[in-house]
Formats: sequence, C-alpha cells, structure tokens
Amino acid sequence: MKYDYLVVGAGLYGAVFAHEAKKAGKSVLVIDKRTNIAGNVYTEAVEGIQVHKYGAHIFHTNNRKVWEYVNQFAEFNRFTNSPVANYNGELYSLPFNMYTFNKMWGVVTPEEAAAKIEEQRKEAGILEPKNLEEQAISLVGRDIYEKLIKGYTEKQWGRPCKELPAFIIKRLPVRLTFDNNYFNALFQGIPIGGYTKMVANMLEGIEVKLNEDYLVSKDKWDAMADKIVYTGAIDSYFGYKLGTLEYRSVRFETELLDIPNFQGNAAVNYTDEKTPWTRIIEHKWFEFGRDADDQDLPKTVISKEFSSEWKPGDEPYYPVNDEKNGMLYEDYRKLADQETKVIFGGRLGEYKYYDMDAVIASALDMCERELI
Repeated sequence: MKYDYLVVGAGLYGAVFAHEAKKAGKSVLVIDKRTNIAGNVYTEAVEGIQVHKYGAHIFHTNNRKVWEYVNQFAEFNRFTNSPVANYNGELYSLPFNMYTFNKMWGVVTPEEAAAKIEEQRKEAGILEPKNLEEQAISLVGRDIYEKLIKGYTEKQWGRPCKELPAFIIKRLPVRLTFDNNYFNALFQGIPIGGYTKMVANMLEGIEVKLNEDYLVSKDKWDAMADKIVYTGAIDSYFGYKLGTLEYRSVRFETELLDIPNFQGNAAVNYTDEKTPWTRIIEHKWFEFGRDADDQDLPKTVISKEFSSEWKPGDEPYYPVNDEKNGMLYEDYRKLADQETKVIFGGRLGEYKYYDMDAVIASALDMCERELI
C-alpha cells in the first residue's frame, strides 16, 4: 500500500501531524524504532503510579490554542511544579522566591531581598555577563549561585559554568513574592492516566508499526509514501556526514519503594557538586495528592537522574545550543531544505530544546502549511 505520509517517530510531533493528516483525509503510517509510542513523554503504570520513564514532563503553556488542542485527548489535573533544592541537607524553595531568600539570608521583606541581591551584584562588579556564571551572579548574587546553581548546572551540562553561554540561564525565574510555582504559565497540569494514553488517543485509527528503524531500511520505507515526516536526529538522517551534533543525555535509576512517601514532593534537585545525580523524581506526586498517609498507594516509585555526555547508542535529550553546534545545525538544515520529499520536525529533527507545548505548536504550524 502507498501512503500519503510516512511519519517517522510516534512522539508528540509525529502524533500531532499524523492525527491532523488523518483528519484531513490523508492516509498515514507511523513507525517508531522503540517498542512503545509517545517518545520521551512515555509513561507506564507501576503499582498504580504513572512513571515518567524518560524523565519528568510537566505540561505548561501560555498558548490557549495548544492547551485546547491537547485537552481533546486527555483530561489534565492541576499539578503545580514547585521543586525543592537540596544543598548538603539544606532545603530551599524553587524557583528563587521569598522563601528561598529568607532561608538563605534571613531577610523577611522583598525590599531586604532586593537589597541583598543588589549588594552581591555590585560586589561581583559584572557589567556585561559573558558566561553563565556571570549571568547567574548578576541575577541572584554569589550565595545563591554557589549553593543552588553552580553544582547542579555543571552536573547537568558537564562543563564549568564559565564555559557555558549566558543565555541558558537568562530566563531564570526570580521572584520577590512567595509564589513557588516554577512555571509562570496560564495553563499547567499532567494528563490523568499518563501521557501514553494521551498520545494513544491522538493516534486512534492510525496504523502504527513499532520496533521499526527507518534508517536501517530507508529505501523500503521511502517507497511506501509520497512524503516523509522525519522526527529523528537530523545529523543521523544524513549519516553524520558533516559531523555529529552534540547532546546531553540522561540515565535513570528507578526504584519501587515499599513506603508511601519518599520525599514529599515530585522533584528535589541536588545542587551540591558531590551528589552524582542531578535530581530525584517521586512520580506519584505528579498525579495524586500530597497526603503522606494515603493508604490507597502504600508504595512509591523514585527515579534518580544522572546527566552525561551523549554518545552513539545513548538517547539524545538536550541539544548543546552553543555557537559551534548552531553552525553545524545550520549546515544540516541547508541539506534538509534540499529534501523535497521530507519534512524535518521536532526536538531532534530541528535540533531545538523544545518544551512540549512548543513541539505541538510547531507541528500544528507545519500541518497548516502542508495539509491544504
């Protein structure tokens, strides 16, 4: 059978495109090299808990169109992301807010907090931040940088903060209020029943083949469709012929614990340099209340996250968006523009550090241009 579209990848971008193409009367086949749909937002049930197998995913957006779109496929709860930072046993509220400043400096009023930040900013003497360290110190002062940013960031990126670009931390939330909602978004939540269920609803009635690697049998798959929607890594598509784009990868150590409550919060970041993991996720708090005596769920599931440099065979997570990789991506994008039969999309296909809502918005924009 010849299809109008072959969609490579059953993650968010691929699922949105496939759904819209089917709605537009097109024939679609979706393939994925994994044994499951939903890409990195894949969730699986363990002891009644939806476990985020590839790391925590919290849906948040200011885009009403995207919010209304995803609500067609899932009911969302009202989860609010309020992570905690653990620095050698000292606990601080994130994002940086009045609770953080009170614990760090003993200040009580916003005026006192602002004065303390300004004092440390002046002491640092940074006029034009040239790297992440200088940018962070100019935003929140040296104390918070040393305790809550430096160790975590260097574990996350595997590079000294002085070698990381300033823009990575420019959108760091700093609030002179007691608001500890990390995402300053109009809409926020987690799909009840998990992301896999949501993506399955997007793909309802669409033919999906799993455990199929497009690049291994590219000619065969190309012959089956008029156009290809490719959501894999763009450099992999071209056989890395211009070089390899860099990513950070993440390894997870997941445990089922015979206790109802391990840390009392969905996310705790470990911001010291010695702790090898960057954070611990306790999955039950994404979907359930915060009652430590919840006897309906006597067990809990935690995942420790370890950041690492990507190498072939690892799962690529975060593009290293520095100048060198940006220039290499532009060279690959020029090659992609010459592929008249192929649409490149998504986090890997566009080499972008996309939030989920941005992936969906990008896919919907492509659908509007393509499915006319």
